[in-house]
Amino acid sequence: MTQSASNIVASLRSTFATGRTRSLDWRRSQLKALHNMLSEQEARFLEALWRDLRKSKQETAATELLMVKGEIAKLSKELTHLAAPTKPPKTFISRMDGLAIQPQPLGVALIIGAWNYPIQLVLLPLAGAIAAGNCAVVKPSEIAEASAALLAELLPKYLDQDCVRVVCGGVEETQQLLEQRFDTIFYTGSSRVARIVMAAASKHLTPVTLELGGKSPVYVSHGIDLELVSRRLAWGKFMNAGQTCIAPDYVLCPPDLMQPLADALAARVIEFFGENPRDSPDYGRIVSDRMFDRLSGLLSETKAKRVVGGDPDKAERFIPPTVFMDVKPDDALMREELFGPILPILPVRGGVDEAIELINAGEKPLALYAFTNDASVRRRFEDSTSSGALVFNDVVIHAGIDTLPFGGVGESGMGCYHGVYTFQAFSHRRSVLYKNASAISEAVNSRFRYPPYNESKLGWISWALSSSVSDKGGWNSCQLL
Repeated sequence: MTQSASNIVASLRSTFATGRTRSLDWRRSQLKALHNMLSEQEARFLEALWRDLRKSKQETAATELLMVKGEIAKLSKELTHLAAPTKPPKTFISRMDGLAIQPQPLGVALIIGAWNYPIQLVLLPLAGAIAAGNCAVVKPSEIAEASAALLAELLPKYLDQDCVRVVCGGVEETQQLLEQRFDTIFYTGSSRVARIVMAAASKHLTPVTLELGGKSPVYVSHGIDLELVSRRLAWGKFMNAGQTCIAPDYVLCPPDLMQPLADALAARVIEFFGENPRDSPDYGRIVSDRMFDRLSGLLSETKAKRVVGGDPDKAERFIPPTVFMDVKPDDALMREELFGPILPILPVRGGVDEAIELINAGEKPLALYAFTNDASVRRRFEDSTSSGALVFNDVVIHAGIDTLPFGGVGESGMGCYHGVYTFQAFSHRRSVLYKNASAISEAVNSRFRYPPYNESKLGWISWALSSSVSDKGGWNSCQLL
């Protein structure tokens, strides 16, 4: 860090105080520049992501570049509407007044990215911060070295350096940033680091958005096409070599479905990646030796039956798509979020009730998946579980639907983003009251508002407040007399 964290934040705060970032023209110009960067430098982004994670061109395009470009386009198109004050409904006591809700930029934002989608998870929230009118410090993950270096080179060339700064580095640089006072912090990563981020934010009462993860479960019920299930499961699980926060983490199914589902998944691995996935241009690698060693350790500890998958290769950080069946709840594979290309299948003899009991015994996941054509099973999951998202008959795909909020609950995070929700994550919705100052308005106020109080004034208050409720078709909840 050539310039101290405190100086960087102070400089951004000075720029924000000038009002430059509040201009819609400035916001549009920066969003356009961000879009241009992704288009003009596409080849370099493809190269960086291949070097970091061996991501294929299609995966990079779909899950990194095109997703961010779509977010930018949506925010640009809706910016005038998003930034405009809205008028909430009036109540009885505000009929003579003006009401508004004004979106305001929070100020200087800190965005801490993650290594598994090192472009998307930096630029998508940055687009929202810019659209909302903020200055921002961007901290890419040092684990995805090539992507971080490319962002550090390109962002200053395309964006206003007085308003957006990039800080590279590891733990020390992140700690220095967290010592500063920001107006909002957006963090993507593990729950362990999230606790550190939240503790640092609490010193300044800084609001945080935490996008975490967890063991996202899958339930497969009778009556569903197992070939369809296996295709969608294998696609979502083995994308980015399993290094996706909403990847299916484990599968629950009735015992008689376990073997046919495992066989179908093994067939899909061959269909998607060939007999030797190592040679497939569409299959990625583990990001670092540390992550590889963690996954290899889990593979060596499990006592479950392997259905498909070969030996890991540390020299290439290669772990093949791997499926285990007849996994027990206390197995090593169930101890933590896998975050790799390993899929355990657990039999549940008690059907949906046992599955939900097992799911609810753990932390609330970022995503919960259920493959079923049974409406009663769907209702059980809707009514009896809690998760960041609930998806029926597919996996992962909901993250690409920008009209749905994306975020966790409890251990899987707080706050949400994507589409208009990204704008809202970096905005404060300020209440504005334009109070009528006429003599008539003051005469009405004098009937019940000012001391000295008496039973008559209390009656007026009770009537006025209850009228506000009954105007909405509610009950007379405020009536005291």
